[in-house]
Amino acid sequence: MAVTGRLLEERKLWRRDRPYGFYAKPTINKNGSLNLIRWECGIPGKIGTIWDGAIYKLFIDFNDEYPSKPPKCKFEKVLFHPNVYPSGTICLSILNEDEDWRPSITIKQILIGIQDLLDSPNPKSPAQSRPYQMYIKDFQAYKAKVREQIEEINRESRKS
Repeated sequence: MAVTGRLLEERKLWRRDRPYGFYAKPTINKNGSLNLIRWECGIPGKIGTIWDGAIYKLFIDFNDEYPSKPPKCKFEKVLFHPNVYPSGTICLSILNEDEDWRPSITIKQILIGIQDLLDSPNPKSPAQSRPYQMYIKDFQAYKAKVREQIEEINRESRKS
């Protein structure tokens, strides 16, 4: 399967050159084998931004047509963000086959792109109305809501 070969190569590249604070690894099947089709990832908020201070967990689900078609990326916990759907799915042009997806895009590029999106939402492509409206009309309230979300994420991670 071409998908498996590509993902094994991606895994090697990631292990050699991953950005500081990020993690990405295939999940483990119930029988203990590696599931290369579903990855668990963590994206740190960029230092100095309102997203700083937490690691945002998400899953990347690859399909049989990867890399011809983009994977689905979904936050474990829905984020209060203009470009994150209520399902946790991320609205980002490099993850859309009809927009900027290219088969050469790597897992590293996907995760860095999502990190960039956190602090630089695309108001032309809103996925959630409330965060979008708050981001546009009352940035201070939006910022406070993001910081509140970070506190909640950190409380939950201390419990586990």
